[in-house]
Amino acid sequence: MPEPTKKDDAPNGQPEESVAPDSNGAPTLPEISLEVSPPPEAVAEGKEPVETDGKKPEPTEPEPLQAGVAQEPNPVDNGSNQPEPSGVGVKEQAVPANSAVKEEGTCSPPPPEDTDSIKTLSIELPNDSVPATGRKDSVWSLGEGQAPEDVDKLIDNLPLSTLLIEKPQSGTVPVGGDISFVAKVEAKDLLRKPTIKWFKGKWMDLASKTGKHLQLKESFDRLTKVHTFEMHIIKAKDNYAGNYRCEVSYKDKFDSCSFDLEIKEAETGSHSLDIRSAFKRSNEGQEDAGELDFSGLLKHREHKQQDDAPEVDVWDILKNARPDQYEKIAFTYGITDLRGLLKRMKKIPKEEKKSEAFAKKLDSAYQVDKGGKIRLVVELADPTVELKWYKNGQEIRPTPNQRKYIFEHKGTQRIMVINNCNANDDAAYSVVAGEEKCATELFVKELPIKIVKGIEPVKTTVNERIEMECEVSEEGAKVKWMKNGVEVPTGVRSRYRVKCEGTKHYLVIDDASRDDTGTYSVMASGGTSEAHVQVDLKPLKVHQDLQDMTVVLGQPIKLNCEIYPGNVPGRWYRNGQLIQANDRINIIHKNRVHRLEIETSSLHDAGDYTFVPEGYSQSLSAKIHIIDPPRVHLESLNFPDNTVTVVAGNKLRLEIPISGEPAPRVVWMKGERVILDSGHRVRAETSGDQTSLTIEVTEREDTGNYKIVLQNEAGEATASVRIKIVDIPDPPEAPLVPVVGGDWCSMTWEPPKYDGASPILGYFIERKKKQSSRWMRLNFDLIKETLFEPKKMIEGVPYEVRIFAVNAIGVSKPSEPSKAFTPLAVTSEPTMLVVDDVTDNTVTVKWRPPETIGAAGLDGYLVEYCIEGSNDWVISNKELTEKTKYTITGLSPGCKILVRVKAINAAGASTPRTLQHAILVKEVVEPPKIRVPRHLKQTYTRRVGEAVNLVVPFMGKPRPKVTWLKEGQPIEPSHVNIRNTDCDSIIFIRKAERSHSGKYEMTVQVENHVDTAIIDIQIVDLPGPPKSVIIEDVWGENVALVWTPPKDNGNAPITGYTIQKADKKTMEWFTCIEHYHRTCITITELVVGNEYYFRIFSENMCGLSELATQTKNSALIVKEGLQMKTPEYNDHDFKEPPKFTQPLINTFAVAGYNATLNCSVRANPKPKVIWMKNKMTIIDDPRYRMFSNQGVCTLEIRKPSPYDGGMYTCKAINNLGEAQVDCKLEVKGGFTFCELMKRGVPLHLIEKYMNETKTVEQEK
Repeated sequence: MPEPTKKDDAPNGQPEESVAPDSNGAPTLPEISLEVSPPPEAVAEGKEPVETDGKKPEPTEPEPLQAGVAQEPNPVDNGSNQPEPSGVGVKEQAVPANSAVKEEGTCSPPPPEDTDSIKTLSIELPNDSVPATGRKDSVWSLGEGQAPEDVDKLIDNLPLSTLLIEKPQSGTVPVGGDISFVAKVEAKDLLRKPTIKWFKGKWMDLASKTGKHLQLKESFDRLTKVHTFEMHIIKAKDNYAGNYRCEVSYKDKFDSCSFDLEIKEAETGSHSLDIRSAFKRSNEGQEDAGELDFSGLLKHREHKQQDDAPEVDVWDILKNARPDQYEKIAFTYGITDLRGLLKRMKKIPKEEKKSEAFAKKLDSAYQVDKGGKIRLVVELADPTVELKWYKNGQEIRPTPNQRKYIFEHKGTQRIMVINNCNANDDAAYSVVAGEEKCATELFVKELPIKIVKGIEPVKTTVNERIEMECEVSEEGAKVKWMKNGVEVPTGVRSRYRVKCEGTKHYLVIDDASRDDTGTYSVMASGGTSEAHVQVDLKPLKVHQDLQDMTVVLGQPIKLNCEIYPGNVPGRWYRNGQLIQANDRINIIHKNRVHRLEIETSSLHDAGDYTFVPEGYSQSLSAKIHIIDPPRVHLESLNFPDNTVTVVAGNKLRLEIPISGEPAPRVVWMKGERVILDSGHRVRAETSGDQTSLTIEVTEREDTGNYKIVLQNEAGEATASVRIKIVDIPDPPEAPLVPVVGGDWCSMTWEPPKYDGASPILGYFIERKKKQSSRWMRLNFDLIKETLFEPKKMIEGVPYEVRIFAVNAIGVSKPSEPSKAFTPLAVTSEPTMLVVDDVTDNTVTVKWRPPETIGAAGLDGYLVEYCIEGSNDWVISNKELTEKTKYTITGLSPGCKILVRVKAINAAGASTPRTLQHAILVKEVVEPPKIRVPRHLKQTYTRRVGEAVNLVVPFMGKPRPKVTWLKEGQPIEPSHVNIRNTDCDSIIFIRKAERSHSGKYEMTVQVENHVDTAIIDIQIVDLPGPPKSVIIEDVWGENVALVWTPPKDNGNAPITGYTIQKADKKTMEWFTCIEHYHRTCITITELVVGNEYYFRIFSENMCGLSELATQTKNSALIVKEGLQMKTPEYNDHDFKEPPKFTQPLINTFAVAGYNATLNCSVRANPKPKVIWMKNKMTIIDDPRYRMFSNQGVCTLEIRKPSPYDGGMYTCKAINNLGEAQVDCKLEVKGGFTFCELMKRGVPLHLIEKYMNETKTVEQEK
C-alpha cells in the first residue's frame, strides 16, 4: 500500500484542525478556501508547499480571483468538552491543477489557467452561530485588521477594471517610515479628469484626513495622457495598518481596488504590558488623535472616573474566550483599540490542548493517486472508546459485499483503508472518539491528460466558419479552450461552440469576425497546444459614396451609402464626434446600404459627416450645409402697428431680433437711402442674432418708414418699422391781412407745415406797432380756427401780427410777422409781364413793378396760373415774393397755362396783370457733352490688386442715357461695377486684374444727339524672367552674355534687367549691374581661375521678376597665353563628418553683461548645430541667441546671472557623424536672495547658489 503524501506541519508543531459536521447536525466551523498560484520555480523543482503563518502569499502576477488573507489571533483552549474553537488557520496544500476542492452541495471554481498545480489555503473561522454548510469555494477579500463578522460577506464577482491601468499594491512599512501608493488612469477616451477617492476600511474617506501624516497628490502627463494619483503616508503609526480602497469614477464608468498596509513593530512580551492602558485610544487633546482611525469619527464621551476594582488578568480571560466574545470583553474592561488587541493576540504562540481521547490524531491532509489506496491511521489513548468514521459529515459503515472501505485494529491504532480511490473519494474525513473528533482532507490526484494531436493555424476572412480540432489521450477527458490566455466562453449565447467526438475535441466559430483573431490554445492536465488564428477583412468596395447636401432648416436629412461586404457595421461621425441614434436621429443598416436619417434638421446638424466601416481604415465623407431663410422678429417690439414714438432731441436705439443661417446680410433703408454702420448721428449695427438702429439725437426729419432687408443664400426677408418723432410744431407761415378797416383788420393764416407729429390744439396771436419792439398777446384762450379779427387799432399806424401754434408737446416758435398794414389803398397792376424760361415742368416769368404804388407801399407780388380752357387760378407762391421774377414749378409737361401777377400791399391785392397768350410747357433739348477729366485723357495705369475708381462727368438735357463698352463688347457687371447719375458716371473695380486692361468706350445719348469718349485702362504686374540666357563668348577676364526678352512683360514695357554672377564653389550670388536696358552685355573683371554662373532678372514699372533665368553652362576664366590641357580626373569628395577646428574656451562672465561663447566647425554637408547647457538642449529660450555663419558658431547669453553658469556644449551633426566641444562658464557678481526670487529662479537652485557663494568667500 503506498503511503499518502503528508503536508508539512504548522509552525507550532501541530496541524490545523478542520472539523466536519456530525451526523446529528451539530454546529461546525465554516471554512474558506483560497486558490493561489505558486511560483513557477516551486512547481519546476517539485517543492512541497509550506504552511503560512496567516500572512497573505505573494503571487507572481495579480489574478482577478485572488484575495488577501488577514492574520487573526489563535485563542487558547478554555478547557470545555465542546469542539475546540480555533482561530484563523491557514493551510496550504499542493494539489494537481485539474483537481478541485470538493464539498457537499457546492462546486469548486475553475483552476488558474497558467499553472500545472495550485495551492489551496483553508481559513477556518470560529462562529458558533453559523450552521454547518460544508466548505465554501468562493473568493473572499480580507483586509488586515478586518472585524471577524465582516468575513461572512461573500464577494461573488469582482468587477473588471475599466479605468485603472495601474493599481495600488499592498505594502509593508516599519513604524515611523514612509510609504506611497500609486494609481494610474488612462485619459485617451476621457473628456475630463476622473474622480478618485481613497478610503480606509469600508467607509472612512481619507480626503478629510490629509495633513502632516497623509498627503494626496495628482498629476497628468500630456505625452502619455495618463492621470497619476498618489497617496503618501508619512511617519506611519501602528493604527495606520489595515485595508484600504481606491475608487475611480467617470460618468457611468467605475473602478475600484483594495490593498493592505502592514505596519511592522518590535516584538515585545505580552505579559509585560498593561493591556487596558496599552490598547486605549489617544485623547482628543493630542495632536495625532483620530488620524487614519475610526475613533476620530465616533462621538466623544466624557471620561468617567474608574472605581478602584481588584486587578484582573484580561489576557487570561481573552485566551480562554471564543473569538466572538473579544469585542464584549474589550468593551467591559475599557479597551477601545480592538484592532491592536487582535494583532497582539495574533503573535502569541498558540497553546495546544492535549487530547484526552486521541494519542495521535489524523494528519491535516492526505493525497493519493487516482486508482490507488490510502490508509488513515489514528491512535487512541483509551482503546475501549467507541470510534466512528465520517465522510463529508456522513457516517461510513462497513459492508460485507464490497471492499471499498476496510477497517483494521492494531492495538491502540484504528486504521481505515480506502481502496481504488476516485474523484468521489476526494472529500473531508473525520473520526469521532467519544466526545472528541479530529478531521482531515483527502485529495485524489488524477493522471494527466496528454494532447496527441495539436491544433493547427487558421487563416480566413470574416463571416467564414472556423473549426479547430485536437485529439487527446483519453475519451471523455475535459479540456479547456483559451484565447490569448483567457478561457473561451461556451455558454448558450456564446459565439463559440465546443463539441467532443471520442478523443477528438473541436472548437467551432460559425461566423468569424476580426475580434476572433488571436492565439488559441487547448489545455489538458498533461499539456497544451496552441495555434494562431488570423481573420482578415474582406476588401471594401464602395458602390455608392456619400454626397454633399445643402438642406433648409427644418427639412429632413438623408445620407446613404452602399458598400460591400454588406454585413459590415459602421459608425457615423459628425465633426469627429460619434453619432448615437435617438428619437430624432435614425441609423439604418440593411444589407449593403447604410443610411442616416434626421427627421428635422437643426443648425447643429451642419458639419462634416463621416461613415467609418468597422475594422476598415477607409471612410466615406460628406458635408452638410444647413441654411435658414432670414426672418425679422418684429413681434418682440410690442409696439402697436410697429410704430415707435420718440420725443425729438432724445436718443433712440431700436434693437430687433433676426435669424437666419448663414448669418444674413442686413441693410437698413429709409426710402432709397441706405443707413451705414459708420454714420455719426444715425447708424445701423448688426451683431449676432440682432440688428439695431441708433439715432443719437432724434430730429423731426427722422420720422418715416424704415425698411430692413435681410439676405442670405436661403432667401430674402424684409420688414418695415415706422419711427414717429414728436416735437413742438413749426411756426406757422406769416399771417395774411386781406382786409384792413379803420381800427381793425381781418387776418388769416395757414397751419404750420409740420405739426410736430401731434395734432394742433390751437393758436396764440400777438401784434405790435411796426416802430415798436413790444408784442402784445391778443388772446389767452386758444383759437381753434385760422381766422381772427384784431380790433382797437390806431388808424394810420402800421401794425404787424404773428402767430404761435400749440400742440400737446408745447408752443412753437413765433411765425414771421405779417406784412405791416395800414388803412391805405391798394397799388396799380404790375407792368411788362413776359416769359423768361420754359422747361418740361417749370415756367419762369418776369415783370416790372406797378406804375402807382401809393402811400401804403408795396409788400410783394402774388403769382397765379391756370390751365388753358379753365378758370381755376392756382397760387404758385405761398408767400409773397418781392422779386420781379418767379419760377412756377410742378407743371405737367406738354400742357398750356395762363399766368397772372398781382401786386400786394397792406390794403390788399391790385388788379392782376395777365399774359396775352398761353405758354406751352416743354423743355428745350440740350445736346450731350462728356467732360473727360485731364488724367483720363492719357492711359490710366494701375497695378494688379489695386482698386480702380473713375468718375466721368457729362452734360445734357433731358437726362442722357449712358452706356459702356469694352473693346466693343458689353461689360460684365460681375467684373466691373458701373453707376450712373444725372451728371456723371462712375466705373469701379474693387481688385484689378490684368484682364481688366483695355479701351473702355463711354456713350452719352439725348434723343438723336450722341457724344462718346474712350478711356484706356492698363493693369500691370511683375514681368516673367527672360526666356533664355546664353554665354556667347569667354575671353580673358570677360564673359559675353546674350538673352531674349521675357515672354510675359507684365502688361508693361520692360524697363531694364538685373544681372548677377555666382562662383561655382560657393554659389553665392552677387549683382553685377542693375537697370540694364539691352539684351546683351559683357561682364568684366572676373577672377582668373574661377568658374562662374550667371542669372538675369527682368524689370518693369512694377519691379523685378520673381524668378531669374540662369545659364545652363558655366564660364571658366583661364589665364591668357596658356593653353592648358584639362586633365581628366574624378571629382574630389568634399564630404566629411563634423570636426571642430576651434574649440570652446572656459569663460568668466560678469553678471548683468552679455557673454558670448565661440567655436568653429568644418563639415560637409552643412551640419546642424545644437547648444546644450548641463547636457540639456537649449530650445526657444529668450535669454540665449545662437548664430552660425561660415562654420563659426556663436552663443550669446543675454545679461547672465549666477544661475546661468555651468557646462555648455556645442554639438554639430550631419549625415556622416557628429562632434561636440565643451566649456565651463562661471558668472561673477552675485545677486541677493530677493533678486533671484524676482527672476523666477527655483528655491533649491537659490539655496545651492547661496551656499556656493559662501564657500567662495570663505576660501578667499
